[in-house]
Amino acid sequence: MIIDDISNIKKYEKLIPENIIEFLTNLKSDINAGRYEIDSVNYVNIDEYTPRDVNLCKFEAHKDYIDIQMVLQGEEAIDITGVKDLEISEAYDAKRDIMFFKSDIKDFDRIHLTPYKFILIYPHEAHRPQVKTTDTNVKKAVAKVRII
Repeated sequence: MIIDDISNIKKYEKLIPENIIEFLTNLKSDINAGRYEIDSVNYVNIDEYTPRDVNLCKFEAHKDYIDIQMVLQGEEAIDITGVKDLEISEAYDAKRDIMFFKSDIKDFDRIHLTPYKFILIYPHEAHRPQVKTTDTNVKKAVAKVRII
């Protein structure tokens, strides 16, 4: 896991493809929601939603992609923990590159995401996004960086 401000993203150029860095660096909060193809394997989803109470959010993990999540408007919390020893509640779906875990996890770190602060999440890290911290709606970019 890496947490930083978008102004520092170029420091991670050995981990993040240049075209993803370029896209995220130039993002404005008025971008339309949707999927943006960056190249043949990497893409960015722009989502708009109302964060939810923590008991309605699920821990998830991926196998083929690193997530780079960055709030553009609003704020939310995201909980992070290692996938080792977690109990799967929904089996891995290779088409969607996602699996979910039982939500009775007690040992995790909570990260508060505010505009243009990003978190880079590796496949060995389960994360519970969209946790409500205020009553504001969120617009968020989720870059998917292929690792396989």
